[in-house]
Amino acid sequence: SSYLFTFPVRGSEGLYMVNGPPGFTESTAFQRDSGKNCKAVAFSKDGSLFAWCNGEKVNIVNVTSAELLRSFDLPKAVCLEFSPKNNVLATWQAYTTAKDGTAGVPNLQLHDVKTGKCLKSFIQKKMQNWCPCWADDESICARNVNNEVHFFENNNFSTIANKLHLQKVNDFVLSPGAQPTKVAVYVPGSKGAPSFVRLYQYPNFGGPQSALANKSFFKADKVTMLWNKKATAVLVIASTEVDKTGASYYGEQTLHYIATNGESAVVQLPKNGPIYDVVWNPNSVEFCAVYGFMPAKATVFNLKCDPVFDFGTGPRNAAYYSPHGHILVLAGFGNLRGQMEVWDVKNYKLISKPVASDSTYFAWCPDGEHIVTATCAPRLRVSNGYKIWHYTGSLLHSYEVPSNEEMWQVTWQPFLDGVFPVKAVKYQAVPSELPSAEPKPAQAYRPPALRNKPVTSSKLHEDEPPQNMKPQLGSSDKPLSKTALKNQRKHEAKKAAKQEAKADVNQECTQSSASQNAPRSAVPVVTSGDPEVDKKIKNLKKKLKAIEQLKEQAAAGKQLEKNQLEKIQKETALLQELEDLELGL
Repeated sequence: SSYLFTFPVRGSEGLYMVNGPPGFTESTAFQRDSGKNCKAVAFSKDGSLFAWCNGEKVNIVNVTSAELLRSFDLPKAVCLEFSPKNNVLATWQAYTTAKDGTAGVPNLQLHDVKTGKCLKSFIQKKMQNWCPCWADDESICARNVNNEVHFFENNNFSTIANKLHLQKVNDFVLSPGAQPTKVAVYVPGSKGAPSFVRLYQYPNFGGPQSALANKSFFKADKVTMLWNKKATAVLVIASTEVDKTGASYYGEQTLHYIATNGESAVVQLPKNGPIYDVVWNPNSVEFCAVYGFMPAKATVFNLKCDPVFDFGTGPRNAAYYSPHGHILVLAGFGNLRGQMEVWDVKNYKLISKPVASDSTYFAWCPDGEHIVTATCAPRLRVSNGYKIWHYTGSLLHSYEVPSNEEMWQVTWQPFLDGVFPVKAVKYQAVPSELPSAEPKPAQAYRPPALRNKPVTSSKLHEDEPPQNMKPQLGSSDKPLSKTALKNQRKHEAKKAAKQEAKADVNQECTQSSASQNAPRSAVPVVTSGDPEVDKKIKNLKKKLKAIEQLKEQAAAGKQLEKNQLEKIQKETALLQELEDLELGL
């Protein structure tokens, strides 16, 4: 084929395939499925097979020829996944019990892709982690059943080959890559005992001595375990549902490092606040963390958990390494404005700063050159669509669905490692037919009294600049001894804490004028001098804030009570009353 790859688009306009670059056109080989009921799609790991369910059947096609290979009558299927070597298609539908309360029928099915016959079906009540996990060579397949992990070998599902039984395994992750397969398991703490993550090598599960590594911690209601590609280490993000200090509604997170050689450490993050994202470089020897109260910090660490490069602070909450690991994108999506910073990882130089506002999705293309960003429902219901970029910042293609339609998903066709060779990093923006997508900078609100006065710089905080943390060669500084290093860290932590405390005080002072984005001195706090009137204003603002929250809940699809709907209807009247009171000042 003359085009590079193909990607499916799923939404209220149905399911169709787009081919490109060069050009981006709908595939003529793949017949568009125009139903509005396409609940899920899945590619095989090598990108050769594609499956989807449309509310009637689950279909599998060959991606290149678009030839229909298999079709299963599964009208209720909502989740699909291929095993890594394309032997099995797993499907899941919601579990239902019979009217008389007797157990329902098995709702997780494993189908042989070549013959179409059902190899095994299980009862799997929860949608979360519904799919069994395979080792990359399919030598083992594992699933969590009533807090223990069951292992099958060589896709023989009639016998359980092994069980990993700890007091209560909440979650597990198999290592990627070749054998021997390793298993990371998480057991939540109970009755004052800490939570722990343990690494095992399959099938050596006999007692605590057989574990490769063990790390226990308090402060964990849930964990995310991330293997590096070479399966030598796991990063664990442990989070609590609530932050006891009340500092953050994200709860509290800590980052731990556990290696299969038994080493473990807590990754010291030099700024307080949530951990938004942690990603391994595909080279398996570095990882990047995005963390800290906004503006967030981003830092690359090595396997000793020492910082290698610090990107300073900025409006970001996500990080994405390119498939070859030579480029890193830091981005601010969700409640941030979609700024992206594209960095050359080898030289730590900034390549480009494209902006993809309102993005709910980001993905690197397997070629390591192209990127897709998308705005999808249900996260955002307006201006759904996708954009294809080159990492040098050029926008190559943009599609927005008609205003009455929604887009639910777009995804790249995957390819196996090594299909695309790594190329030298470019800095010059590649040519594009489309004008560059520079959004207009939003003007800060200025109260009428200040509109004809000169603008004073009004940043609440100056962003920290990026800095290289590697010890520079040829510098006369001897490496610090452990104690000296500890003391230096303590000193820095103290200094940082002092600065944060100072910043917090400043923050509190600036909080009231933050909305006008002007220094505190320029905007005196407005009071009427009449405490009664001030009290009324305060109450009105409180009511309006509550209405604002109700509207957000409604937008998120929550059914509101009658009295809550009545509250929302009073908004205009309240706004008018507030304006009258404020004008009377």
